[in-house]
Amino acid sequence: MKLTLYYAPMTCALVPYVTLTEAGADFDVRNVNTRSGQNRSPEFLALNPKHKVPVLVIDGAPLTENVAIQIWIARRFPKARLLPAEPAAEIKAISLMAWCASGIHPHLTPNARPQSYCDLPGSEESVKRVANKMLFEDFEIADGLLAGREWFCDHFTAVDAYFFWCFRRAMSFKLDVSAFRNCVAHFERMKLRPSVHKVLAYEKQVQDAFAKAA
Repeated sequence: MKLTLYYAPMTCALVPYVTLTEAGADFDVRNVNTRSGQNRSPEFLALNPKHKVPVLVIDGAPLTENVAIQIWIARRFPKARLLPAEPAAEIKAISLMAWCASGIHPHLTPNARPQSYCDLPGSEESVKRVANKMLFEDFEIADGLLAGREWFCDHFTAVDAYFFWCFRRAMSFKLDVSAFRNCVAHFERMKLRPSVHKVLAYEKQVQDAFAKAA
């Protein structure tokens, strides 16, 4: 089986990079420079007309949307225990990943592209402020879910990889997340995992290469 992950720095393509690494999967990485618009090139749009990463190409067939990608990886590599084995716990984990994708992630994006959410001149800071209020409500919920535990489930799963990206992205916008102590502790635990070390080192290499090519 040939696996190719289409990846861009700072994006949620970090999530399948981590889980594929945790699974011990053999996969290639294709770097996509979203800043230069490479994600809107005809070649990339043929893979994903939604012009987003990640895309996981499985024996030539592209799979998009992070929740689906995580479920596929977990089922293809069951020994990695990327989702709980017990059905009710598995469904709960999938629900949490869907929340990361459709709840938390959209509240992060206005920090990077506020103009995509309102075309009124001078409204950018207002857009960010409203989005971040909702984002912090999300983090308050997550903080409660992590109270007294290391991971969202009984062991590390793909949920932890997804939330790690969400929380890291918030930190990249210089948002003060220090009040969410359980989330911060989870973030620090995640940074200790070899899979996270690997992707963060790779991210820096790609960022440096893109900067040189600019």
